[in-house]
Amino acid sequence: MTSAHRHPSPARRRQRGITLIGLLAWAVVVGFVGYLAVRIVPTVTEYYTILGAVQRIAASPASTVPEIRAAFDKQRQIDQAITSVDAKELDITKENDRVVISFAYEKEIEIAGPVFLLIKYAGRSK
Repeated sequence: MTSAHRHPSPARRRQRGITLIGLLAWAVVVGFVGYLAVRIVPTVTEYYTILGAVQRIAASPASTVPEIRAAFDKQRQIDQAITSVDAKELDITKENDRVVISFAYEKEIEIAGPVFLLIKYAGRSK
């Protein structure tokens, strides 16, 4: 066997790897996903903060609607991350002698120019 048969010529060799354009395309995709995460994570954190406050208040001895609203207002003053829901927006009901507090709100997140992302949050105490 000659050496020409053992080693394929450079023109016939298949190249592997990523091109510069492919790398840039992936960088754009990863950058956009990172940008969205940075914009969305604070709203998700606020949702879980509101949900935790509602859970604690529903388990507390506060049983009348004004007491529950006052307790939520105090929680908002303590934890200033809660900005999307006001105490008067809470839906307070009783199910099986248990206080149930529910809430719902929407968050608009500006992505770029006229493009917005709308997220609808809803939660209730157990």
